[in-house]
Amino acid sequence: MTQNPLAEPGAVESNGDNGERLHASPLRVAIVHYWLVGMRGGEKVLEALCDIYPDADIYTHVVDRERISDKLKRHTIHTTFINRLPRARRWYQRYLPLMPLALEQLDLRAYDLVISSESGPAKGVITRPDALHICYCHSPMRYLWDMYPEYLASTGRFTRLMMRPLMHYLRLWDYASAARVDTFVANSSYIARRIRKCYRRRSAVVFPPVAIDDFKPGGEKQDYYLLLGQLVPYKKADLAVDAFNRLGKRLVVIGDGAQYEQLKASAAANIDILGWQPFSEIQRHYQQARALIFPGIEDFGIVPLEAMASGTPVIAYAEGGALDTVIDGKTGKLFYAQTVDALCDAVTEFESAPPLATQTLVAWAQKFSQVHFTENFLQVVDDAFVEIEQG
Repeated sequence: MTQNPLAEPGAVESNGDNGERLHASPLRVAIVHYWLVGMRGGEKVLEALCDIYPDADIYTHVVDRERISDKLKRHTIHTTFINRLPRARRWYQRYLPLMPLALEQLDLRAYDLVISSESGPAKGVITRPDALHICYCHSPMRYLWDMYPEYLASTGRFTRLMMRPLMHYLRLWDYASAARVDTFVANSSYIARRIRKCYRRRSAVVFPPVAIDDFKPGGEKQDYYLLLGQLVPYKKADLAVDAFNRLGKRLVVIGDGAQYEQLKASAAANIDILGWQPFSEIQRHYQQARALIFPGIEDFGIVPLEAMASGTPVIAYAEGGALDTVIDGKTGKLFYAQTVDALCDAVTEFESAPPLATQTLVAWAQKFSQVHFTENFLQVVDDAFVEIEQG
């Protein structure tokens, strides 16, 4: 896929001829989020939506109020009947087959605008005929679609026997429920393609907001590379460790997860596996590293943008969200095969190329701020209302 380095990321063309909101009268807004049991990427987007619609009501299957932010707690939070089932805050994923029924029991007739925030079941709500339903899709449910074989293989024999008919039913429902959405919004071009593949629907792309102001350049660059994230197989930290074992260059790895001990055992003396680190240390390493190594496939991925905001370029595998965030030769270096050879070659080519301008990195990262998210999302809402009015 080719990139346009001059394009405004996530920009949405307007159907109107001025910047005024086309829905000037107050809207009753509901935001439907799959579950609220922590504060990860999906919940950060939910917070951004709540900033846009401060009076919105939130609907979810399960809420653990001790593990969500004060910003979300300030909203009225309604739950489905899943929240009343035994140990729902821990076992919520076991109740997945009941979630279609639970969503369809929600009474959303009072709302003019319904926003479903989905990577778990959320978009299957039933709205008023004249209401607008926008789905902000972090990802079609992977355990139903592209990663179904892996999930199935990771379970025991009895569970597999139960899962096959249940997943078949949920897949049919998931596809059918896409017809209830007026407008899909994807968090990256990669997810837009997956929405098209799974649901046969087109979508606007509005990138998630990144807390760019928490990061800035500073200090002298040191002669090491940085890898940051969960140490789990799909992040491909093992690929980076193997590559730097061969290169003999210093690599600092920050993060924890199932592969921590394995990586610690396989890392040569030039590789530091630091595990979890406080935010201040993450900021420092972002500033001092020569480049960030990003070898996995992410739906979007905010880590590269945090690095760029800190004045650090990115060496990334050319797939997934990295194709939206890393501009080859301007904000980093892309490599096109998920292999040790390809990553080693990319590091070598990066070192032989002219240094990338810090101001270019920071300016690009700023285009993924909360302000840009708000402008682009509101434009999608305006355009969707115009489409409804025009029939």
